[in-house]
Amino acid sequence: MMDGQVQMWSEEFEKLIFRMTTPSVKIENGVCPSTTIVKIDSARKHGILLEAIQVLTDLNLSIQKAYISSDGRWYMDVFHVTDLNGQKLTDESVISYMEQALGSIHCMRKGSGRHTGMTALELTGTDRIGLLSEVFAVLADLQCNVVDAKVWTNNGRIASLIYVKDSDSGCQIEDSKRIGKIESILRPVLKGDNDIRSAKTSVSMAVTHSERRLHQMMDADRDYERRSDVGISGSDTPIVTVQNWALRRYSVVNVQCKDRTKLLFDIVCMLTDMQYIVFHATVNTDAGVAYLEFLIRHTDGTPISVDVEMQRVIHCIQAAIERRDPRGATLELCTKDRPSLLATVTRTFRENGLNITSAEISTSSSYIAHNIFHVTDAEGRIPSHKTIENIREKIGFDNLKVKDPPTSCHNNSRPKKPRPHVMLLSLGSIVRKNLYNLGLIKSYS
Repeated sequence: MMDGQVQMWSEEFEKLIFRMTTPSVKIENGVCPSTTIVKIDSARKHGILLEAIQVLTDLNLSIQKAYISSDGRWYMDVFHVTDLNGQKLTDESVISYMEQALGSIHCMRKGSGRHTGMTALELTGTDRIGLLSEVFAVLADLQCNVVDAKVWTNNGRIASLIYVKDSDSGCQIEDSKRIGKIESILRPVLKGDNDIRSAKTSVSMAVTHSERRLHQMMDADRDYERRSDVGISGSDTPIVTVQNWALRRYSVVNVQCKDRTKLLFDIVCMLTDMQYIVFHATVNTDAGVAYLEFLIRHTDGTPISVDVEMQRVIHCIQAAIERRDPRGATLELCTKDRPSLLATVTRTFRENGLNITSAEISTSSSYIAHNIFHVTDAEGRIPSHKTIENIREKIGFDNLKVKDPPTSCHNNSRPKKPRPHVMLLSLGSIVRKNLYNLGLIKSYS
């Protein structure tokens, strides 16, 4: 009898633990006329908010609004999402995947199985015209086939995460001597003539989300430090403010910038890796402009205490937003993969004076290369139509096409400076507003 009771209690305890640690996910299409609503209730754990946002952004969903609130040790989050065309989600397979993925974020792996069996090269250095052409040429000479890659640039610095296989065998490169040779040849290529910082090349064994890893690499390279010789348009610089709400012991971060996909991921990624916890947040978008507000503390429960730290938070968030901000014309390459393809294409860009500001390289299982490049001329402007057409002629008009930028990139409205008194008035109501939007109270007025 006693053994039966113990077993029953054990089973009930396991059910309780499962309910406490497994997020509750609800996806609704009938509440809002223009967006799909995703509601998540989960135990508060450092990094779990980022993992939830990562699921949404990896599906290329656009987050139009969001309300994030932490009650004790529990997160209650609401996201209003659409696809990239601004439409509600109707594909049942996508909705089912979201429910499954969001329901298991407490035990998610940090990386992607897509890159299993590949060697990951992490490169940081001084950005310049033709740099990627040299990097891809070196890798081709060393019999490294580039399967996937992501490249970001910001403030004169470049970071790239390149996944390669051996060109002959198609297997992962594991020989330490060969890896050492690859690193030693690439390092001087990445280091500029007048570079006071060290270029870095390394092979990553850790399994981390690629875009989160790129943020970490650029932050470690201190790309958030402004350079006097790199022109930055004041109208495009994100407006970020940080103030302390002494009554509630929160630091309040306000962000106003051009809206784009994955914006919320980039900001929360930076805050998470800087060891801050987001307790409450609101996200709103209007006419191509995003307005975000975060109530944060350190992981030890304390707010930001010194002005120097506030300034670093401001600069790091601005850098996190600018890294992914598309600059220049968007060129899409789609063709059958072949040895030295990237070296040839990027050399053509260099010979025509184009600088690659960001790139996303991918290869399908059927060996089709699908690559996206954002390019500018030497002055950082959109290249002329003649230059682009000359490049397309050399690479192939059917292979290289000019891709229209997202709608938000067409919006030329300049974000207005936030009025301090308006922001201060919002501090006292943000928690009540979040609870109202989560459906936990009837009014926040």
